Amino acid sequence: MSGTNSPEAVKKLLENMQSDLRALSLECKKKFPPVKEAAESGIIKVKTIAARNTEILAALKENSSEVVQPFLMGCGTKEPKITQLCLAAIQRLMSHEVVSETAAGNIINMLWQLMENSLEELKLLQTVLVLLTTNTVVHDEALSKAIVLCFRLHFTKDNITNNTAAATVRQVVTVVFERMVAEDERHRDVVEQPVLVQGNSNRRSVSTLKPCAKDAYMLFQDLCQLVNADAPYWLVGMTEMTRTFGLELLESVLNDFPQVFLQHQEFSFLLKERVCPLVIKLFSPNIKFRQGSSTSSSPAPVEKPYFPICMRLLRVVSVLIKQFYSLLVTECEIFLSLLVKFLDGDKPQWLRAVAVESIHRLCVQPQLLRSFCQSYDMKQHSTKVFRDIVNALGSFIQSLFLVPPTGNPATTNQAGNNNSGGPVSAPANSGMLGIGGGVTLLPAFEYRGTWIPILTVTVQGSAKATYLEMLDKVEPPTIPEGYAMSVAFHCLLDLVRGITSMIEGELGEVETECQTTTTEAVSSPAQSSEQQELQSTSDQMDKAIVSRAVWEEMVNACWCGLLAALSLLLDASTDEAATENILKAELTMAALCGRLGLVTSRDAFITAICKAYSIQGQSVMMISPSSESHQQVVAVGQPLAVQPQGTVMLTSKNIQCMRTLLNLAHCHGAVLGTSWQLVLATLQHLVWILGLKPSSGGALKPGRAVEGPSTVLTTAVMTDLPVISNILSRLFESSQYLDDVSLHHLINALCSLSLEAMDMAYGNNKEPSLFAVAKLLETGLVNMHRIEILWRPLTGHLLEVCQHPNSRMREWGAEALTSLIKAGLTFNHDPPLSQNQRLQLLLLNPLKEMSSVNHPDIRLKQLECVLQILQSQGDSLGPGWPLVLGVMGAIRNDQGESLIRTAFQCLQLVVTDFLPTMPCTCLQIVVDVAGSFGLHNQELNISLTSIGLLWNISDYFFQRGETIEKELNNEEAAQQKQAEEKGVVLNRPFHPAPPFDCLWLCLYAKLGELCVDPRPAVRKSAGQTLFSTIGAHGTLLQPSTWHTVIWKVLFHLLDRVRESSTTADKEKIESGGGNILIHHSRDTAEKQWAETWVLTLAGVARIFNTRRYLLQPLGDFSRAWDVLLDHIQSAALSKNNEVSLAALKSFQEILQIVTPVRDSDKPETPPAVNVPVPVLLGSISGPGLNRPFVRTDSIGERLGRYSSSEPPVVTDELEDLNLWWAAWNTWYRVGSESTKPPITFDKLTFIPSQPFLTALIQIFPALYQHIKTGFNMDDLQKLGVILHSAVSVPISSDASPFILPSYTEAVLTSLQEAVLTALDVLQKAICIGPENMQIMYPAIFDQLLAFVEFSCKPPQYGQLETKHIANAKYNQAEWVALNYVPFAERSLEVVVDLYQKTACHKAVVNEKVLQNIIKTLRVPLSLKYSCPSESTWKLAVSSLLKVLSIGLPVARQHASSGKFDSMWPELANTFEDFLFTKSIPPDNLSIQEFQRNESIDVEVVQLISTEILPYANFIPKEFVGQIMTMLNKGSIHSQSSSFTEAEIDIRLREEFSKMCFETLLQFSFSNKVTTPQEGYISRMALSVLLKRSQDVLHRYIEDERLSGKCPLPRQQVTEIIFVLKAVSTLIDSLKKTQPENVDGNTWAQVIALYPTLVECITCSSSEVCSALKEALVPFKDFMQPPASKVQNGES
Repeated sequence: MSGTNSPEAVKKLLENMQSDLRALSLECKKKFPPVKEAAESGIIKVKTIAARNTEILAALKENSSEVVQPFLMGCGTKEPKITQLCLAAIQRLMSHEVVSETAAGNIINMLWQLMENSLEELKLLQTVLVLLTTNTVVHDEALSKAIVLCFRLHFTKDNITNNTAAATVRQVVTVVFERMVAEDERHRDVVEQPVLVQGNSNRRSVSTLKPCAKDAYMLFQDLCQLVNADAPYWLVGMTEMTRTFGLELLESVLNDFPQVFLQHQEFSFLLKERVCPLVIKLFSPNIKFRQGSSTSSSPAPVEKPYFPICMRLLRVVSVLIKQFYSLLVTECEIFLSLLVKFLDGDKPQWLRAVAVESIHRLCVQPQLLRSFCQSYDMKQHSTKVFRDIVNALGSFIQSLFLVPPTGNPATTNQAGNNNSGGPVSAPANSGMLGIGGGVTLLPAFEYRGTWIPILTVTVQGSAKATYLEMLDKVEPPTIPEGYAMSVAFHCLLDLVRGITSMIEGELGEVETECQTTTTEAVSSPAQSSEQQELQSTSDQMDKAIVSRAVWEEMVNACWCGLLAALSLLLDASTDEAATENILKAELTMAALCGRLGLVTSRDAFITAICKAYSIQGQSVMMISPSSESHQQVVAVGQPLAVQPQGTVMLTSKNIQCMRTLLNLAHCHGAVLGTSWQLVLATLQHLVWILGLKPSSGGALKPGRAVEGPSTVLTTAVMTDLPVISNILSRLFESSQYLDDVSLHHLINALCSLSLEAMDMAYGNNKEPSLFAVAKLLETGLVNMHRIEILWRPLTGHLLEVCQHPNSRMREWGAEALTSLIKAGLTFNHDPPLSQNQRLQLLLLNPLKEMSSVNHPDIRLKQLECVLQILQSQGDSLGPGWPLVLGVMGAIRNDQGESLIRTAFQCLQLVVTDFLPTMPCTCLQIVVDVAGSFGLHNQELNISLTSIGLLWNISDYFFQRGETIEKELNNEEAAQQKQAEEKGVVLNRPFHPAPPFDCLWLCLYAKLGELCVDPRPAVRKSAGQTLFSTIGAHGTLLQPSTWHTVIWKVLFHLLDRVRESSTTADKEKIESGGGNILIHHSRDTAEKQWAETWVLTLAGVARIFNTRRYLLQPLGDFSRAWDVLLDHIQSAALSKNNEVSLAALKSFQEILQIVTPVRDSDKPETPPAVNVPVPVLLGSISGPGLNRPFVRTDSIGERLGRYSSSEPPVVTDELEDLNLWWAAWNTWYRVGSESTKPPITFDKLTFIPSQPFLTALIQIFPALYQHIKTGFNMDDLQKLGVILHSAVSVPISSDASPFILPSYTEAVLTSLQEAVLTALDVLQKAICIGPENMQIMYPAIFDQLLAFVEFSCKPPQYGQLETKHIANAKYNQAEWVALNYVPFAERSLEVVVDLYQKTACHKAVVNEKVLQNIIKTLRVPLSLKYSCPSESTWKLAVSSLLKVLSIGLPVARQHASSGKFDSMWPELANTFEDFLFTKSIPPDNLSIQEFQRNESIDVEVVQLISTEILPYANFIPKEFVGQIMTMLNKGSIHSQSSSFTEAEIDIRLREEFSKMCFETLLQFSFSNKVTTPQEGYISRMALSVLLKRSQDVLHRYIEDERLSGKCPLPRQQVTEIIFVLKAVSTLIDSLKKTQPENVDGNTWAQVIALYPTLVECITCSSSEVCSALKEALVPFKDFMQPPASKVQNGES
């Protein structure tokens, strides 16, 4: 208002008023003087008011009657110009609100006059409007007069006036009610006690109403009267009125001011009493009318429905229902029933159309629908209004399809109904439908040939009517085809949308309220408040229950109708948008029913959607081309069935249904419950036809089905595929938001779907449907946070899938299972897995279960999964380790290489990376698993590597020993306790040993198993590892555990190896698989086992050697020692060179053991510090510890015991001696058995090899050191037999090149060396030993002399024929005798050497050793040139000389005892045999050689002359006689005459003869002759000599004479020369000798020679001549016989 009462505005008003008055006075100057005067006085009046009052406007209002008067007079002139001016001035005053009630009354009266005169009608309306709107001064009669004035102007002849008046009336009516509202507003705070109005017939009883309200009441009441064609009470002066206008006004009041009617009982009363009956009355023609009944035949013509009224009535009804439903429940029931009736097919088209529009208006008001439901449907004896509305809509839609719509009314009025309004009229209407060209397909419904276009009638959610708004039409309009259908369609959609959004909203509220109140109730501490809370909660609960009942009733009332209608529309729809909407409606309803738990209706809607996809379960409905003629086929594929017949076509509509289903499942999965089955089956079918294949994580990706050439996809679908696949994935991702129960429904549905797919996939290898499996995986993955609740059903089913015969099926089962397990382990659980062992084991369990599946592809997946788990989760497996290891260990030998390889990779990873992270109790499982891989025979490398792993494991045990031991002991204690509680015995392998030791024992036992594997490489590797491990880490074991190691591990292993070796096959193995060649030393199983035996025995021996200080205290060491020796013996006696030799090596090894008795001894690990305890094992320290790993009771302590001052308790000497004697017995058995010659020989006879024998003999010295104290003659005898036999063993010809030196070299074989060494050791021992040992000397001599004999007579080995090496063929299996000469010679040297040392020993003297030596030497000496080797006899001679030089004095010494009596003849014979040998020197002997040999003979004679002859008196006579004869024999050549020339040459040993001769002479004439007998011998010898000379000379002369000129043979010449020389020598000797020593007879014989010599002078040979000269010259001494001779003769 500030605009009009500001000083400027007031000033302006005054100016305007004055100018208006002036203008008026000017106009009326001539014609209307009274007016002019009034105007002028008015000017003065205005001026005065303005001058006198401060509140000018108020003053003006007070005097307004006077102020207005001039203008009213001006209007009275009826002069247009003046009238207009006056009206404008009056309006200005009104607008400034300076008009009082009286003035207003006057103005209205003046206006009425103008109206009656039809002047300035538009200005009048304007003035009335301004008057009524600017202020509230007009009341009651004045107001009614003003309103009637407007009504009257509405019915003039002028169209403009009429319309303006109509508008004005509407505005005025509004103003009247607005005033009332404002009045109520003003009095709102005053609380009045309403007076109850009786149902009073007096309509005017409105005394209780305030002024404005009374006006409104009167106005409304009269409007009703007017519409009902009755006289008005208040609007006096009305002349005419139309019903249509009245209804419009009623509607606008009801619509705009509902609160008036709701707040004031008087008005409510009007509604009930006046409006409703009026409406019902006016409806009657519409109800009774039946279209198409012939008018003529009916007796009483029925009033035809009149469109304008009918349409307006419907509008009124809409308002009534919308605004006053609560007041007019009963009346509304009637209205609604009417509406439903109007939809009947026999009503006019336009009526049905507006009825549908009205219903649409209701459908967009869900709260209203809810009220209907509560008020009618839920009451017992009431019409089910809500249900009827929905059903009516359904029937209406159906009827539109069944009965072709009859066109416009014009055609209907003609007799009969032709169907010209049918589809024919579609083209005519097409303009309306906004279609540009004919190409575009119209959105439409088509059903059984009926085609109904879909029109855009309204925006979704608002009921914007078309025909209800046609207020200007009098005739019913032509309804375009499809209009009613479109509206009905929208009704359904809006109905669904409204109901669901309302119910879901309320549901949400209720749920949140319940949640908050219950939580509050629970958390509230005080008792009383708790009760209040509970009270309010229960109220709310009741409210919720009531609401729920309403919602359920609403859904139950409408779902059947909705479903029928929607399904029909869906079937008929050819428009994508429409289809989309229908599907959305069905989806919404399904979800709503689901939320409310209405299973039947929910399933019905879902089924409808699935049906629309044209598939239900697995039965495929072919799509009939007629009904879907407008549908584009987008995909063709094979149905998912066991025997697919034909193909399935998918149209774009099917795909839409599909999307809807996806949407439903995605957004409303929680309420699907058992319907999941249906939804998923349908989705599976779609996925199948579209050929989506599962990919990682279970998502489905486009991938064409391998089979089914009939599958075709259009590009449209191809582009959609990723989208569908995406939605599918999202659908299952959303399962994480489902509650547990819904999730179980989903899982169950997927499982049963999967079972169906599995059944279908049995018995054929076609592509199975993997949908369910893939989606189970996806569901599992997104629900990891609560995996426990679904894990068992999920994995249980997938494990079944894993066993399916169809490879693709099971492959995906495994893929799903392993992915789930991996995801489960990596998921960030709360609490984490490390604190939730139960969950971890639950997750890993299916992995273990997979081990029971036999399909290798599944197992491969399982193992790959294990590998990945290890790589990602290995550190945190904890209690899951046994399961994981169990999976690796479950791989069997027959399961193929790749499986074993993968499993093994896992194991390698475990051993390299995860041993420290696993519980120590699992270590034993690791050992078992690694061992089991060693035993797999698929892939050698794996077995070998697994042995390497065992080694690594043992290293780990060693490094972390302390920690492991501690943990195991704790665990053991816990288990022990449990066992005691349960009263059972704790059962674990190797029980009494401490747990850490048991771990080691398991490791050893595993390696032990591998040591007898069928494959040689594995055995070898395992053996090496076992012994290295025991060697390197054995110190960690408790002493008692060693007992187990020895008996259960090592000896057990030895037994098995021995058994296998002895039974191994001797067949030749051609190749080692592929083209690997096998070395001949390994080409039979037996040979391969031999290697194992060797390794094992060596290993055990080494352990006995290095760990003896640990083993000896164990108590049964001697028994163990015996067992070991037994093994060594059996190995040594095995018929395999390699084994036997190795056995001896082991034997050697254990014999090198020195008992740890003396202080100085230490085991092989030296203490690192000079403190005896504890010892540090090298620098090995536990990981992460900076101190070396010291073990109590370690070597150091034991060392400490040994190195402490008192002698250790453990080893007493006696026990040790027993051990050594056991060893000696073993040695003896081995030696005697192995060297005993076999009885029969053939190609395969086993003869021990040289290295074996060598080794055997080499053992003796070491052994002897320990047993020498008790070694007696018997033992020596045994030894001798063995040595002798060993040396006699021949060599196989193929080995000879390696063992024998070339024949010419005089070298000993190592065996022979060993034999001599053995004897040497003995001899030395005897030498320093006590007296009683000396008796062994002779035995040793015997042994050696036996060897010496080999030089001429090699030993025999049984009946074996040996060849001389020179004749043996290298590659034949022949036996070659060794060259024994070097050996025999060396033996001889030893004999000489030994004899030199021992000649005087009593035993040596007593046992006639010297005689034996001579006897032995006689053989080579007598053979001389016939000896195998020339060196032999030469050595023999020199040895004889040496021995005699020592032995003869001894013999002389003991001459009296007679101990040497038998030696002398032997010696004489020996000389005889050597000096006059029967063997002929070889032809190729050179002169130098001959002379050298001669000099040897000379040496022998010299010996005789120096060592024997001088002591003849101590020597038996016979012997001396023999010697003399021999010298005699040697002194001249006693060749027989039978010699040929060739034989007699320079070989006559001149030097020798000379030497003999001289010795003989010397001996003969020596003045030392003591006995006459000796003299006799020498004399006899001389005479023989001389006689022989005589004979030779005679024969020579004879031959010379006979031969004439021819020279004599060389030999004879030589002989004669020799004789001549001999004679001269003799004469010389005789001269030198004392005369008394020479027999006179001798002289006579010498002189008698002279004549013969003279006769030789004639000889022709110059050599003989010169010799003769020499012989003759000495005779000069005989020319004068000496005097003494004469005297003698005389006496």
